[in-house]
Formats: sequence, structure tokens, C-alpha cells
Amino acid sequence: MSPDIETQIRACEARLYAAMRASDVAELDALIADDLLFAGPTGDLATKAMDLELHRTGGTQFHEFVLKELEIRVWSDRFVLASAKIFLSGTYLGNAFAGDYRYMRVWRKGENGWQIAGGSVSAIV
Repeated sequence: MSPDIETQIRACEARLYAAMRASDVAELDALIADDLLFAGPTGDLATKAMDLELHRTGGTQFHEFVLKELEIRVWSDRFVLASAKIFLSGTYLGNAFAGDYRYMRVWRKGENGWQIAGGSVSAIV
């Protein structure tokens, strides 16, 4: 629809990756909507508060983070779907992981700018 919106979302995705790698809770707080619903690799639903707490306490740590592809679909001037294939390694609740993962994210533009309102992640096997 608008290359400008796609450019904005690519910039938001880049900010998100940097914040995830660094467990930058303040930046994650700015990028994630308060009403987030996110399905993790086990299928369990997570909220914004749960995600921020995992980063705050070290429950989630990323050691490697390599973006392999990013597809953007602009649905409207307020809603965008992003699909990213990322190689990740790190720990989650003390368990090591490494591999390719597919993230699906719904970005919504509101009074706080672009924020993630929903999404999921799954391992690519």
C-alpha cells in the first residue's frame, strides 16, 4: 500500500531485534502494546507483562540473532503483518536453544505509534 509504512515497520523490527538481544526492557515496553497476545513456541499465550518480566529477570537471553528474511504486508494505515525468519540461540528459563524460528507479528498504529499487538513464534524444523 505505502512504501513509507513498510519502511516504518522495518525500522520498528530493527529496534525490536536490538531490544531483544540486549533485553532492553524500556525499549520493549515502548514497542509492545499493553494488550499483547503472543503465542510462544510451545503454544502457550504470553502477555506484555510476562515478556517484559522474562527479559528483566534474565529468563530469556539471546546469544545469537541473525535475521534471514523479513516479509511485510501492509493491511491498512493502522495494521501491518510482519513475518520474520530468524536464527536464534540463547536460553529460555535455563534451557539452551538454537535454530531457525518464524515470527509472525501484527503491528498496530495507535497513540503510542507502532506497537506489536499480537503474534507467534514457532521453530522451523
